[in-house]
Amino acid sequence: MKGLNRNNRVALVTGAARGIGRTVAVELAKQGAVLALVDREESGLRQVQAELAAAGLRCGAYAVDVTDSSSVNAAVERVENELGPIYALVNAAGVLRMGDIAAYRDEDWAATFAVNTMGVFYVSRAVVGRMITREEGSIVTVSSNAAAVPRMGMAAYAASKAAATHFTKCLGLEVAQYRIRCNVVSPGSTDTDMLRSMWTNGGGPEQTIAGSLEAYKTGIPLRRLAEPDDIADAVLFLLSDAAKHITMHDLRVDGGATLGV
Repeated sequence: MKGLNRNNRVALVTGAARGIGRTVAVELAKQGAVLALVDREESGLRQVQAELAAAGLRCGAYAVDVTDSSSVNAAVERVENELGPIYALVNAAGVLRMGDIAAYRDEDWAATFAVNTMGVFYVSRAVVGRMITREEGSIVTVSSNAAAVPRMGMAAYAASKAAATHFTKCLGLEVAQYRIRCNVVSPGSTDTDMLRSMWTNGGGPEQTIAGSLEAYKTGIPLRRLAEPDDIADAVLFLLSDAAKHITMHDLRVDGGATLGV
């Protein structure tokens, strides 16, 4: 994709061990980017690294907890020393802990915000400071359509994603003068381990697609779950020169589930 494979540009992807982050990393590598794979799950990270290496694609694996600011800063420095200047950043690391607000535990709230919000801040801050000196770069945060509409049992997740979404837009405003673009991709229900973890009470793809009147949740007008590839395509577009005049945008990839809100 134009803008990423020029001069083997480096792309850093968090949450790269599985799910949407893994798919984004693989697709970026196929487009010619040099990948910095970041995740706290080292075994999964090594599997992705081995897959890319076997295909002759250049990458590095960095086992990092994005909730640790010092570790993030050190990892970003290693990436630039070992792979080169970071041109693209994808914040795809995320966690989901369900629960009703009245009974929600302090530690679950803190853990959710630590990854979904603080992690986005720590990684973005570490990377964008270097982008500013070079006056180029593109950042995409993978948020959620839950950031835009209330969700029962998902208050922490929705609130943390809303914070990450608005943070990314604010960042985009601050760094636009340096020709750095910051955008958001907000998936709806996507066929990943995270979604499957929600199917604990007899739910499944059919129920997700149909929606739930009792939970005040609309279904999916396009009548299908998203695949991780659907989200990756949107991320790659926003990172590329094809989107060179797009910044501070929130692109919903949810089959119409939020009805364009």
